[in-house]
Amino acid sequence: MFIFEKMATLSEAYREHPLNLHHIIPLDFSSAPNLPESHAWSLSKDDHDDDYLSNSNGSPSIPIIDLMDPNAMELIGHACENWGAFQLKNHGIPLSIIQEVENEAKRLFALPADHKLKALRSSGGATGYGSARISPFFPKFMWHEGFTIMGSPSEDVKKIWPNDYARFCDLMENYQKQMKVLAEQLTRMMLNFLDISNGENKSQWDIGSSSNMCGVVQPNFYPPCPDPTRAMGLAPHTDTSLFTILHQTQTATGLQVFNEGTKAWVPVHPHRNLLVVNTGDLFHIMSNARFRCALHRVTTNKTVQRYSVAYFHCPPSDYVVFPLVGGVNNSVARFRGVTVKEYVGIKSKNFGEALSLISTSN
Repeated sequence: MFIFEKMATLSEAYREHPLNLHHIIPLDFSSAPNLPESHAWSLSKDDHDDDYLSNSNGSPSIPIIDLMDPNAMELIGHACENWGAFQLKNHGIPLSIIQEVENEAKRLFALPADHKLKALRSSGGATGYGSARISPFFPKFMWHEGFTIMGSPSEDVKKIWPNDYARFCDLMENYQKQMKVLAEQLTRMMLNFLDISNGENKSQWDIGSSSNMCGVVQPNFYPPCPDPTRAMGLAPHTDTSLFTILHQTQTATGLQVFNEGTKAWVPVHPHRNLLVVNTGDLFHIMSNARFRCALHRVTTNKTVQRYSVAYFHCPPSDYVVFPLVGGVNNSVARFRGVTVKEYVGIKSKNFGEALSLISTSN
């Protein structure tokens, strides 16, 4: 089985910042014919107005980039600068592998709630079944459940399928391996675009091919919601990782990215052959704020089951991330250096204010 040796160190970063169990245990969505008040958000009509969110009203859409394009590096770099997100085609991940992983996610989330709770993430744990880690920062709960995997998921999955866990583990570990190769390729391209791979920045450049990089896979499930106009699948947030690679099922649009230029949420329509890539806080720091960390969220649907599988690409917990500076317009570091573990701790306590707390302008 494919296992990342550094996963334990990343888990420690979360272990030191435990959550209350009521922020971890998802609602039993199958037994909720009506939207409970605990999950009822105050949303504007525009949040779920398809006409408002559609691209027909002139709103831009995130770029679609062909990885085989000779100009892919520049296109990816500009997308990271302008959006913090893009869709990727010809990415090299076989569709059959993606579909198999999606089928395993469906098999997992279709289980009765009491079965899934056997693998519930502990209060200080980083892996297993549960709600999104961002739950404590919002007054209402989200219409979502996930299963977080670091390295081999066997210990968690054995609790659910004691005699039938091997296929799930093998597929998820193979998916991690495939995604890690793609993630390292994208990292090298992003660093090449920044053109700061020499001298004092050499240690940062090494992450483009480091065997110590940490990968986290998370299948997500968004059940049909009795009142999607008042529910939120995932609340607005940025990812902590260098970047996230996401595959969405084709059932319905749910993912939205906030466009700074238009100050509007832009839907990211799913496509079977495309992967969504969005840059996170750590690459925002490393790029000295040249790359946006994409603010994104997920809406709900009344009739459709929606799934996604996210891969979070991150350095080891003891890795020091610092701004890569160079050139006339990028010579002053906007953030202090910070270990991954320290930044996870800062964000676990301060969420959306985390970046400002390591800003050198304070």
